[in-house]
Amino acid sequence: MRQALLTLVFVVVASAISPALAQTLAGDGVTYAYTTFDADKTCKHRKGRDVEDYGTWTCAGYAGIPVVLSAGDQRMQVSFGSRASREVAAGETLPSFNDVYKGTVEWRLERGKDGKIRPFATILRWNYMLSPDDRKASGRMLVITRLNPGGVCHVGYVDGRRADANDTARKIADEKARTFRCGVDKPESY
Repeated sequence: MRQALLTLVFVVVASAISPALAQTLAGDGVTYAYTTFDADKTCKHRKGRDVEDYGTWTCAGYAGIPVVLSAGDQRMQVSFGSRASREVAAGETLPSFNDVYKGTVEWRLERGKDGKIRPFATILRWNYMLSPDDRKASGRMLVITRLNPGGVCHVGYVDGRRADANDTARKIADEKARTFRCGVDKPESY
């Protein structure tokens, strides 16, 4: 247990210093990196055209992959990549009012046949209203999103209140994201 904790601390510190170093530490074929965003401070905003269209924010992601946020009617959508606005994820949200104006993206990575490391999924914690009467977001949901090639879309949702939420989200990303068919398969809740 102590060794696992020390390894985790080292990986977190190493990822802050060098994402490439952190990637080599996972060792199981699937690695990871983290990026952060803050719609108000680190992203470029383009205003919406309608009353309930709050606009679009483009933020920097792993290896230059854009993280694109859009919002309207008290709900948000998050998509990834150069064609983010045309991907299935650009239209996916949680059923209740939600937001994800700032966050940490966990990028799940693998080494491709060409030897290059590429992301195949993301995990992002969203805030949402447990009750329509809530004034502030009181729930947390980890959203697992599949990345290109093959489409960008939600693969699954993990209730952030679960004690094993992060581990469950990683397992779903690693086991399901690469074979998930956007527009055909339905995301599952855990």
